[in-house]
Amino acid sequence: MQLDNATIKRLRGIGHDLKPIVMIGNKGITPTITEEIDRALSDHELIKVKLPAGTKEERDVIGAELAKAANASLFILLVVWHCYYVKIQTPTQNCLT
Repeated sequence: MQLDNATIKRLRGIGHDLKPIVMIGNKGITPTITEEIDRALSDHELIKVKLPAGTKEERDVIGAELAKAANASLFILLVVWHCYYVKIQTPTQNCLT
């Protein structure tokens, strides 16, 4: 999913204040993590994920894998925080309204 610059800027502002919903440990991406991210995205539409410590390249790979697994847009790459967005029909908490 491609996001325009105005949407990215708006989501970045919202995502900055979010607390991480999912925290990934040393085991990396497991089926449980993927299920939890899917559930969180269906409930919240926009989530923040805390990644394990490691090199930037390792975090980038994990971030891309998570985005692909969740069919979401990864749009904020911070040191150990990534934010994901997926547009859903009837979110519990819609961040764009």
